[in-house]
Amino acid sequence: MPVLFVGHGSPMNAIEDNAFRRAWGEIGARLPRPKSILCVSAHWETRGGVRLTASEAPETIHDFYGFPQALFDVRYPASGDPALARRAAGLLAASDARLDAAPGLDPARGLDHGAWSFLLAMYPEADVPVVQLSLDTSRPGEFHHRLARALAPLRAEGVLIAGSGNIVHNLSVLDLDASAPYDWAVRFDGEVRRRLLARQPEGLIDFESLGPDAALAVPTPEHYLPLLYAIGLQEKDEPLALFNTTVSSSISMTSVLIGAGPVSS
Repeated sequence: MPVLFVGHGSPMNAIEDNAFRRAWGEIGARLPRPKSILCVSAHWETRGGVRLTASEAPETIHDFYGFPQALFDVRYPASGDPALARRAAGLLAASDARLDAAPGLDPARGLDHGAWSFLLAMYPEADVPVVQLSLDTSRPGEFHHRLARALAPLRAEGVLIAGSGNIVHNLSVLDLDASAPYDWAVRFDGEVRRRLLARQPEGLIDFESLGPDAALAVPTPEHYLPLLYAIGLQEKDEPLALFNTTVSSSISMTSVLIGAGPVSS
């Protein structure tokens, strides 16, 4: 199966008719149909270990506020896949990422908007099972890159692995009325894109090394780290394409598709 990193941006992208949502729908239609989806979302952070959703029927989590009621009314009733959760936990426990404890299974955790916002467009019938993997944000980039490598066997088992976050994500300076994005946001997004296309993962793993723009573009790591799961799963000579390459104010929507052909957007 191919691999995705999705810049999910505002929760409103789940229900608005815009270019981002249309691109998600197009990719869902063109990819091989997955057996299940494993999503690493910016919106499930844990410390001191990672966890996997293990519910047969995960609830739809509305983990935001201040948006229209129509967004809170959204339900994404995809089934879970406890067998996939156990399989992934076994792969991670056997990895060389220096986990302090075996990954935990969480039968109560649902799907947050980092997962369902783009899956609603990709698979609107919610007919592909979904498991989420949490982000241990106390760990450096190399830890997450190694976890990704441990998950690689799932691709051959029909699992679509998708990271969901944003390469640039700084809500503290977000200006919805801005006519142009911040210069530092454009520069950082551009540098990450350049390294992605040049197959230079080392600088992307240690993102703090990407110059002074990194501190503004990634003030906290949770939206950036899902990118490392995508690049960690890229095999030698495997194609990589970018889509939704837009920077608005202090948010980058740049997204990555690995293991499939070029994308139209």
